[in-house]
Amino acid sequence: MFSTAILLAAGSGQRMAGHVNDKVLTPINGQPALVYSLQAFADSKAVDQFVIVYRDEAQKAAIKSIIATYGLSHLSIQNVQGGAERQLSVLHALNLIDEACEYVFIHDAARPLVSVASIQALDKAVRRDGAAVLAHPVTDTIKRIPKANQLQSAQLEDLDRSRLWAMETPQAFSCPKIREAYQHAHTNNLKVTDDTAAAASIGLRTTLVPNELPNPKITTPTDLAYIEHILKERRV
Repeated sequence: MFSTAILLAAGSGQRMAGHVNDKVLTPINGQPALVYSLQAFADSKAVDQFVIVYRDEAQKAAIKSIIATYGLSHLSIQNVQGGAERQLSVLHALNLIDEACEYVFIHDAARPLVSVASIQALDKAVRRDGAAVLAHPVTDTIKRIPKANQLQSAQLEDLDRSRLWAMETPQAFSCPKIREAYQHAHTNNLKVTDDTAAAASIGLRTTLVPNELPNPKITTPTDLAYIEHILKERRV
């Protein structure tokens, strides 16, 4: 029995507006974003192998070169090509993992600030409860509108902020259960935006692991500057 980390690197990065060629491979404080996630998982000792989901052959070759350059070739790493959307990419990776896998961590490689301590806390929770996710409480006041994009003269519905949490990655699960969940979503043409949604589709409950450390996702060019700032602060 073993654990696997799936690192999703196949996203198109359209909201980067051409500022970088590939957000998961772009250098941040001297090393590619992907390296931070690989190193954090390796240092956590929570996983035995990795599956990196790549976009195309050019990216696959670049990832292979980076792994060699940054001394990560000793890690057990498999590669699989992603799909047209995130949930299909995850399904491809899950189908590649050996049936003996006990737990799987699913992580967006565009979140390079995930910490060793957070991964270890998540590992403890998933082994206890079978499904767990890094998350943080919502601090803004959130309103719901009647219909999407109905912004003018809208009737605003108050939501109870004490019950609202923002999901992060990694998200960790019993490997057989999350494989079943994603297969169920695929077979029934369900659209899920994260792994906890896939889990919920088969009635699987998820434990929230509060994360007090910044763990932003690289989505826009300003995120890069913010992440670089945090990394510099951590080194002080």
